[in-house]
Amino acid sequence: MIKFIKKRSKKVGLPPGTLVHIGEKKNEKIKITIIEYDEKYLQEKEVKSIEEIFPLKKKPTITWINIDGIYNLDIIKRIGKEFSLHPLVLEDIVNAEQRAKLEDFVDYIFIVLKIPYYDDKAMKVRMEQISLIIGENFVISFQERGEDIFYLIKRRLKSTRWRIRALGADYLAYSLIDLIIDNYFIILENLEDRIEDLEEKLVEEPTSETLHIIHLLKRDITFLRNSVWPLREVIKILEKGELSLIQEATKIYFRDVYDHTIWVIDTIERYREMITGMLDIYFSSVSDKMNKIMMFLTIIGTIFLPLTFITGIYGMNFRYMPELRWPWAYPSVLIFMFFISIGMLLYFKKKRWL
Repeated sequence: MIKFIKKRSKKVGLPPGTLVHIGEKKNEKIKITIIEYDEKYLQEKEVKSIEEIFPLKKKPTITWINIDGIYNLDIIKRIGKEFSLHPLVLEDIVNAEQRAKLEDFVDYIFIVLKIPYYDDKAMKVRMEQISLIIGENFVISFQERGEDIFYLIKRRLKSTRWRIRALGADYLAYSLIDLIIDNYFIILENLEDRIEDLEEKLVEEPTSETLHIIHLLKRDITFLRNSVWPLREVIKILEKGELSLIQEATKIYFRDVYDHTIWVIDTIERYREMITGMLDIYFSSVSDKMNKIMMFLTIIGTIFLPLTFITGIYGMNFRYMPELRWPWAYPSVLIFMFFISIGMLLYFKKKRWL
């Protein structure tokens, strides 16, 4: 069962802005990577000390700081102090169960997003929280896991033929958000394949295992739906262009991301309806199979009813039953019972009960 409301007992009674990590610990180590670039220059490095990122804030180049892991609260506090982040923003960063949201602080934009991935071991869709801080010339991204999910963006940055090198931090933020939305397409393709396989099983021979798979699919689709709906509102705010840090040239790209988000939502709703229809088909199929079994048993019982009546009469053993002394009485009764059975079967066939 999916728990949509997580326990947050660790924060009970604490003042606002208190940093307490909430969620599953997915990565033990904290890794900080910096990419500093402009149209002609690019440098990528992994830093060992948090102090190495502080001078980059004042540089004219675009700086992307990616932090894998949100469990070292001391590092989160120091980043917040250096970049003048609100305590409630830091609180939301370490809360891995936060819903997608956007907050404009004029000097920077804070965005929380959810990126889906399929857990092969648990056989279900999971979500990783991505938090973005978008400044005038920098972007800070916080990830839960240590996987390099933004490697395609890094590859584009290393090539001067892509416009990402010539545009600002807002375009870098767009590229990261666009990649996150694209991951929903990957999950939807996986769900589509599973639904197609399920449809074949449902038509051929529905079993209790089929019902279990339907419930697993329904769980994943509901999970995706609850994650993507708040994301729609975030992209809508970015697409409207009311944020001072989003340049006019970048707004059209966010409009394209918004269209992709709508497409994802529509697809999820369509899959949701298909799963509901599959449940109806499964229960109808099981009910039809049960009806056929009951009809077969009813026909057998109906055929044996007159036969039981006849054998019951001759089983009474009264002394003055004339048929008891007939030489051909026994085979005659058997033949009579046989023709009764055949006659009833022909009658059921004529009525199309068989």
